[in-house]
Amino acid sequence: MMVKELEEVVVRFSGDSGDGMQLAGNIFSTVSATIGNDISTFPDYPADIRAPQGSLTGVSGFQVHIGAEKVYTPGDKCDVLVAMNAAALKTQYKFAKSTACIIIDTDAFQKSDLDKAAFTTDNPIEEMGIKQDVIAAPISQMVKDCLADTGMDNKSMLKCRNMFAVGLVCWLFNRDLNIAEDFIREKFSKKPEIAEANIKVVRAGYDYGHNTHASVAHTYKIESKAAVPGKYMDITGNKATAYGFIAAAEKAGLKLYLGSYPITPATDVLHELSKHKSLGVTTVQCEDEIAGCASAIGASYAGALAVTSTSGPGICLKSEAMNLAVIMELPLVVLDVQRGGPATGLPTKSEQTDLLQVLFGRNGESPMPVIAATSPTDCFDSAYMAAKIALEHMTPVVLLTDAFVANGSGAWKLPKLADYPAINPPYVRPEMSETWTPYQRDPQTGVRYWAVPGTEGFTHVLGGLEKDNKTGAISTDPENHDLMTRLRQQKISNIEVPDVEVEGDKEDAELLIVGFGGTYGHLHAAMDELRANGKKVALAHFKFINPLPKNTAALMKKYKKVVVAEQNMGQFAGYLRMKVDGFVPYQFNQVKGQPFVVNELVNAFTEIINK
Repeated sequence: MMVKELEEVVVRFSGDSGDGMQLAGNIFSTVSATIGNDISTFPDYPADIRAPQGSLTGVSGFQVHIGAEKVYTPGDKCDVLVAMNAAALKTQYKFAKSTACIIIDTDAFQKSDLDKAAFTTDNPIEEMGIKQDVIAAPISQMVKDCLADTGMDNKSMLKCRNMFAVGLVCWLFNRDLNIAEDFIREKFSKKPEIAEANIKVVRAGYDYGHNTHASVAHTYKIESKAAVPGKYMDITGNKATAYGFIAAAEKAGLKLYLGSYPITPATDVLHELSKHKSLGVTTVQCEDEIAGCASAIGASYAGALAVTSTSGPGICLKSEAMNLAVIMELPLVVLDVQRGGPATGLPTKSEQTDLLQVLFGRNGESPMPVIAATSPTDCFDSAYMAAKIALEHMTPVVLLTDAFVANGSGAWKLPKLADYPAINPPYVRPEMSETWTPYQRDPQTGVRYWAVPGTEGFTHVLGGLEKDNKTGAISTDPENHDLMTRLRQQKISNIEVPDVEVEGDKEDAELLIVGFGGTYGHLHAAMDELRANGKKVALAHFKFINPLPKNTAALMKKYKKVVVAEQNMGQFAGYLRMKVDGFVPYQFNQVKGQPFVVNELVNAFTEIINK
């Protein structure tokens, strides 16, 4: 059989919530990242703990985009669709290209399965008008035959169906099964018999493709072309965030404390950090969001790098404690993994709708730095920088990610901590003990000095009531309150952040695309496509939201047409209008709980250019 070389491919695994599609996708993306391909993934799963088996609402998907060179998005549509049951085919076929290869488990297309998926005939392929190549295999029966001698019960054997699909896709793209097998053994290290059963099924899926050629004319390979030498891993945004906090604590020479209450989609940060007690990490699963934030403030007062993690609903609850950290001027990182709202909203879906809440959603004048991670791998750097700013400027900092970035993954080159900037908290010095007061500030930065409790000669009290600038005693003096308010604001304004970079046609763009946070990949891909179509387009993507980069106003006014694209109703556009006099951009806004579709962006931006 011939092997055809591709530059990129998109694979989507889909099935019932209990079919292990997230694990299947993770294995295939890990195999790809390990051999040097660039990847971008998108887990797309329902909020139900367990929807009725075979139902249309219970379908779980995992899409991975693999490239020989840099890829920016998980792809609009897939080249290979794995549909493990009838409901998956019914709901996920819309994500398949007209040239896609479709893999189905015919054993999951029985009369009852077709009825649950609202098919009206016994031929779903014909009913849906599917013209693409279909690999139809009795996967469930082959898995049971493969595991017949293991002594596993029927239910346990069928849990391995996802591994057959992994093996078949690995064959289709000439992947090394050894990497997949290593992943499975590590995943099920405490249940070696389960690991070996899954490995056996992966091999069976690979062999099925190899021996039957599975109704396809070619297999494929994607050779890496752009990888920088080094050790790579497939990492999710939540895991990268956790690692970034650990790295910052190590660099600062501090213990790391996380006070958290479980909430989708932020809980994985708590899970990951809880594994690293050996690195000086303390995690506490608190009774509620308020306690999670308040306990982190206590840890900060005691001298730790303190973090609290949540999603949008939790930010509402933490706001009073966040304000306490503002007035006490204590370092704290508040991680907000944004999801669809309002209220419970769309717990497993992604939006950018918390921006104004984290900027302004507190009583009084309460300035707080805000950073927005731009990709799963960037979550490491963003977490590190959020911690550095918090510790060096004695302030709470909000780190925004979102469900797409947090649950998605990318190929991450393991960094060297020595390459990262130092973190130097403004500790009191012994010679200051006789004249020091709690709000004594560095004259250059306006940052108050940090006296960790127990430091001899620096006994003090902090609290939520306004304090006198000179003595630290409680004060209701109007002039003092005005001064302290301005000092807290000036301290944030003094923070140095990098200029926002412009990519693409920097000097002569017809249109400047502006975004922030997790939409970077989709906006970059849209820019690339527009430029390939002969348009002059540039992209300015913001990671630092408060304070804004110093070149923001100049850039917004440099280009004749500017469009701000965001997954909300225009929060960043409104913020920029507030900060840049006379700035009136075009806007592209969607609030669908799903990532942008590059083709839709291209069409919308083309209309703006042609106006």
